[in-house]
Amino acid sequence: MLKIELYTEITCPWCIIGQHRLDKVLAERFPGLVADIRHYPVLLLPDAPAAGLYIPDLLRGRYGATDPKAAFARPEAEARASGLDLDLSRQSWTYPTQAAHALILAARERGTQHRLAVAISEAYFLEAKKMADADVLAGIAVDHGFDRAEGRAIALDPAQHQRVEQEAARSAAAGVHSVPHFVFGGRVAINGGRSEDEIAAAIEETVHTIAAD
Repeated sequence: MLKIELYTEITCPWCIIGQHRLDKVLAERFPGLVADIRHYPVLLLPDAPAAGLYIPDLLRGRYGATDPKAAFARPEAEARASGLDLDLSRQSWTYPTQAAHALILAARERGTQHRLAVAISEAYFLEAKKMADADVLAGIAVDHGFDRAEGRAIALDPAQHQRVEQEAARSAAAGVHSVPHFVFGGRVAINGGRSEDEIAAAIEETVHTIAAD
């Protein structure tokens, strides 16, 4: 079994691309490899208001990007190249993600963590869902080992949000500052918008290194 540590932020388009590519590479190039994918939170906008931030305004204020379509062009093209229909204009708002990350952390012990993380990312980007809404999150979580009341309680629990913030601080202390960040077998680390070939090469290197030990 290959342990894969995956550091992501729900609202980062490169993270949904990275998750999609990782799953695609594992399915197509390593069909016999059993992977244990563990998710860790990174908070890019930890103080985002519950009502959300309008993405065109955020792009303009933070990056000086006056044309969202131009800013979206590269990640959309990269997503399409890997078979992911990503249209970033579908989602106009970014939200605080502590509640979503809290559910993803809670799913680790249920064996549904990666599937839930992917489902939450797809709901945000592909269906334009509000990821700060506990009812929305609970509705997703019911297909991944939670009942609705339990999922909603976790999403609303300040102690669970604090746990996410502590985990995110540990991620930063470990040197994780850009996402997605992959660590394969505790040995090989890559980050950013990596291609399928680069992800596959990192997995192959890790598998060969472990086999040689």
